[in-house]
Amino acid sequence: MPDPGPSPLQSSRQPSLQSALQSALPSVLPSTLPSVVPEPGSSAPGTSGLDVLASAYRRAAALAGASLVLPVPPPEVAAPAPADVSAPAEAVASAAAPASVTAPPAPVGVPEPPAPATAPATASATASATASATGPASALGRVPIRPGGLGTSGLFLTLRETPAAPAAPAAPAASPAPAELPDPEAGPGAPSQADGIPIPGLYFHPVPEPDPARVAEVSRRIKDWAVDEVALYPPEWEDQFDGFSVGRYMVACHPDAPTVDHLMVATRLMVAENVVDDCYCEDHGGSPVGLGGRLLLAHTALDALHTTKEYGPAWLDSLQSDAPRRAYTSAMQYFARQATPSQTDRFRHDMARLHMGYLAEAAWAETDYVPEVYEYLAMRQFNNFRPCPTITDTVGGYELPADLHAQPGLQRVIALAGNATTIVNDLYSYTKELKSPGKHLNLPVVISERERLSDREGYLKAVEVHNELMHEFEAASAEFAAAVPLPTVQRFLRGVAVWLDGNHYWHMTNTYRYSLPDFW
Repeated sequence: MPDPGPSPLQSSRQPSLQSALQSALPSVLPSTLPSVVPEPGSSAPGTSGLDVLASAYRRAAALAGASLVLPVPPPEVAAPAPADVSAPAEAVASAAAPASVTAPPAPVGVPEPPAPATAPATASATASATASATGPASALGRVPIRPGGLGTSGLFLTLRETPAAPAAPAAPAASPAPAELPDPEAGPGAPSQADGIPIPGLYFHPVPEPDPARVAEVSRRIKDWAVDEVALYPPEWEDQFDGFSVGRYMVACHPDAPTVDHLMVATRLMVAENVVDDCYCEDHGGSPVGLGGRLLLAHTALDALHTTKEYGPAWLDSLQSDAPRRAYTSAMQYFARQATPSQTDRFRHDMARLHMGYLAEAAWAETDYVPEVYEYLAMRQFNNFRPCPTITDTVGGYELPADLHAQPGLQRVIALAGNATTIVNDLYSYTKELKSPGKHLNLPVVISERERLSDREGYLKAVEVHNELMHEFEAASAEFAAAVPLPTVQRFLRGVAVWLDGNHYWHMTNTYRYSLPDFW
């Protein structure tokens, strides 16, 4: 086989990344950095965030071939106030609005959804255009400040007041008194005690209550879609649909969405994914037997079948044959209208990962196999929430360019995010799954069986696994933010982090679905 030569990132694409960084550096470097910045890792007080920024600038400047000159700040610089989360988010769309990208038409015969009321802002084709069009005062400022945590100071490009970070509670070694539980009121806008109690010892960040007006509108629209457009469920499932509280879920996870139309893109996909899981795999008639065939045909609603004229009509008819396929078909059409082609293909790839994870879990169920802990974690890296946070740029009305999304450092961030959020689901749904028929695999169960621990010990060790994944996610995010200090990258990283926080918030507060075991 002839030598293919250098990879794209070694040749043609590397100069473009260098030029993007070169052009973006003046716009992303804060003018308030001190003239003398201590080396990263130094113990000088009050410079942890500046260490990260200075390191990012040095590394980016070296990559782009630029000389390092740190500006001298004025004598007194006041930190800007945090962004107003409740303010209208149109500035996000206008800050990053490039020439529109036309999505490819849906397969012939598949009805197109109605056009969104507001034309979405699509993203720039190049990183340099994104960097110049999006500044700290516009799109970067629209994403709410999250409480601190390992590495999170490196995710912001401007100096600002940050609320005090809640201390990460230690995993309890013995049954603690109620006073030792994490305080649900610790932090601005944190959910109240009545909205749910967080798992003792779990590392998480409180989030503000989602905008009630948006929650109500998304909830109304998603139910209309489920009932009128795709006939998603029979009347006897209505209470379960309402109890899912998907409007509250998605508004909490995507606070920077410019419009409700953008939020609805994520909401339809979330509901469709859960319908496939319930109807094909679990609660409502799901079974591991024959799952592969059902998932394959459902996946063609996301990744269209290209076939002959003779067999195409039968395939199109099959997309309306059951609720999961109807939901996938409609939700994907709405998404493709809002997203760019590269974002659409990214989502298809993530859904293929999800379906592969479903099949692995089904295979173990058919053979009554309890996997080793590492095997279970490998399955959960695919059967997890990854498709949800990776569309954060589409829902935010911008695009993270494909070359940046494909970087190994960012892929690690996304994988760790999906893994951590999925273990949150294992922990909060533990008692719900124990009540379901048969053996339901989750991390506490697998740890208990494979490591010969009690149920309580297995559960508490699963909490430790989650916490380590969260710390790894935050450290990897800070590292990539330092290596590629472009505004679009910074915003995407923060969007993924906020999605994790919103996901925990929903699990903690959804007492209709979840309750905690009596292990403390």
